[in-house]
Order: sequence, then C-alpha cells, then structure tokens
Amino acid sequence: MPRRSLSPLTRAYKRNLKALTQATLGSGKRIARQVQSAAAQQLKPPPGRGDWIAGAALGPAGARRFHLYRPPALQLDPGEKLPLMVMLHGCAQTGRDFAIATRMNRVADRERFLVLYPEQDRLANAQGCWNWYDRRSGKADAEAATLMAAIDQVLLLYPADRDRVAIAGLSAGASMAALLATRYPGRFKAVAMHSGVAPGAAKSPATALGAMRGQHVPPMPATAVGKAMGAAAAFTTLPPLLILHGDADSVVAPSNAGSSAEVWALATGGRPVAARALQRGKRHPMRVTDFNRGGRTMVSLCEIAGLGHAWSGGAPSMRFTDAAGPDASKLVWAFAARQFRLAAPRP
Repeated sequence: MPRRSLSPLTRAYKRNLKALTQATLGSGKRIARQVQSAAAQQLKPPPGRGDWIAGAALGPAGARRFHLYRPPALQLDPGEKLPLMVMLHGCAQTGRDFAIATRMNRVADRERFLVLYPEQDRLANAQGCWNWYDRRSGKADAEAATLMAAIDQVLLLYPADRDRVAIAGLSAGASMAALLATRYPGRFKAVAMHSGVAPGAAKSPATALGAMRGQHVPPMPATAVGKAMGAAAAFTTLPPLLILHGDADSVVAPSNAGSSAEVWALATGGRPVAARALQRGKRHPMRVTDFNRGGRTMVSLCEIAGLGHAWSGGAPSMRFTDAAGPDASKLVWAFAARQFRLAAPRP
C-alpha cells in the first residue's frame, strides 16, 4: 500500500514542533547550568583567609543552615573564648551574600571574634525573609527558637563565649533580631536593628506590610509594651539596642526607627538626651539620639541622611548596600564591644 504523503500544513507543523522541542531542551539545559552555577557560587566561601564552616541546626521550625566565620591563624590561650556576633540577613539574601555585603568578617579579623550567619530556608519563605511578623500562627516564635538552637550549637562546638553574644540584622533580619532579644533577653548583651520594623508592630502577614509602611505602631502605654513585644522576662533585662536607619528608605518607613527607639526605651527605662550630628569625611551624615538610664545607654538611634534600604557602608558590588554611608559593621561591633566591657565582671 503506497505511503500517504503529508500535507504541507502537517509538514510545517512537524518542523515547528521539532524546533520548539529543541529550543525548550536548550533553554532547560541553560537554566539547569545557571542553577548549578548559582548553587556552586553559594557554596564558595566569601573572600578572606578565615574559615567558613558549614553547619545546620534543628528546632521547632525545622532545619536551618548556617555558616560560622572564624578569623585566620587564631592563637587562643588555654580556656580562652571569643565573642560571638550573630548576623541575620535580609530578604533575597543568603548568609554568604550578607557576609560579603557587610564585610563584618574584616572587622572580626581585626577584633578577634566569631561571626554566625544563619540562613533562611526558601521552603519556609519563598523570598528568603525571616518570618518575624508571623506571631499569631506561632511561626515567628518557632523560627526564633530554631535560631537559638543554631547559636547554642556554635557555643557548644566552638570557642565562643556564652556571656559575650550580640545579634544584628538587616530589614527582616533586623526585626527577627529584635524578636530574639525580647524572647531570650538574657542571652544577648547587645542587639542592632538596621532598617527594621519596630518591635510589636505586626502579628501576621496581613499586618506586616502596613508595619513596613510605618503603620500599627501608635504610642504605647507602659502596660502595653510587654504584650506587644512578647518579652519572656522583665523588660529591664532587655539588652541595649542600636538602631540604624536611612531617612530615604522607601521599603521600611524611616518612622519605624523612632518607634523602635521609643518602645525599647520605654521598656528599659531609657530617657533621651540631646541629639548630636556626626559625619566622617564625605560619608552620609547621621543624627544620633541616645536614651540613657543611670549613665548607661539603653538605646542609640542613628538616623542616616540620604540612605535608602541598604546596609550603610557596605560593599559597593552587592545589592542592598550603600558604600557612601557610615560603616555600619564598625558601628555595630563598637556598640557590642562596649556592652561586653560594661557587662564584664570586675576583678
């Protein structure tokens, strides 16, 4: 039986289908290569001579990866332990990204401390944000407990000083840092919020966006502070807080900085002193207002002129940084180191 010839329309359809299949396969291979390349890049340690130690911690929110940075060529005396700085990245960042962006490892090399970079799981938040706002469902507190498990693991396995732990974060990481400090106030000697939402401003995903715009943070009477912040102990035990925020931030309203300062000062009994203007060279100037109690600074509010939603003084090659701002990493460490000295037992 003679083979039936294909119509011109059918032949054209088959040609187009073959071309589409080849294009799809080629595109899939390119995407796979890009994904593999991105994954390989994230496995590489950030620039520097120190150790980039991978780990994972299990907690109520599941598993969370982390990296611990250890400065190079450490020579420790018998029994010596080092301060630990916990760094919580913002949305769309990884721990490695945050290490490169903030250049905190350089400060650690010079000042001899360890740096812990926990990393959010994209299955827990597709944008890589910490779920600081999801208090109503319990997800935020579960995630905070899991981060504490990572900190405890580092304290157990490495020469980190349990009495000299500080925590800092950017954006969602800043809000999560504040949550950890209120839930576990005795575990941290200092906390730093960079471009974060005021503590207690959101309890669910529905209220988070409004909080970022500066809503849901009306002045609170003293009796309402505890309920809003969810602290686990007397508020006078809260660690001192450093707040860094740009007045040109279009993602998290700058008013959150003042709200954070007021809430924390109210909780710790801090009273404001006269603001002062500071500027180093040609970097963005900042206005600093301290809230003191008994001669000790409980809150330091640094409002940075011209800074957007970015880590001040960060690496210019990275997203969410502004190299023209004052060096936030140095400011964070200086603030934490001062609290370590004040909290140290007298000989």
